[in-house]
Amino acid sequence: MWNPRWTREGKDPDYRFTLANERTFLAWIRTALAVLAGGVILDQFATRLASPAVLVTVAVGLVALSALLCISAYLRWRGNEIAMRHGRGLPENISVPLTTGAALVVAAVLASLLLLH
Repeated sequence: MWNPRWTREGKDPDYRFTLANERTFLAWIRTALAVLAGGVILDQFATRLASPAVLVTVAVGLVALSALLCISAYLRWRGNEIAMRHGRGLPENISVPLTTGAALVVAAVLASLLLLH
């Protein structure tokens, strides 16, 4: 099996920390899947909430956010693994503010659609 070069650098971290990092990665992937499902459901079943163009725009935004979360989850997992291998602090990551901001925007748009409906 192919292993990236960074997996052979530094010192192997305690397996408990590696497994915790993996669980965090999987939690981010579950979040991305939930956001993806929300986009699909909005597109397929919310036909009376707003015009089709508005619904498709919000649904596409959710799908794009899902893709960004998947990429961010991998980069976060990889960065944490590299930091642990070299005994450094964990790197900063934009995943939490990105998810929070996007959820706030989507909630505001959907709330306004519900109020105007």
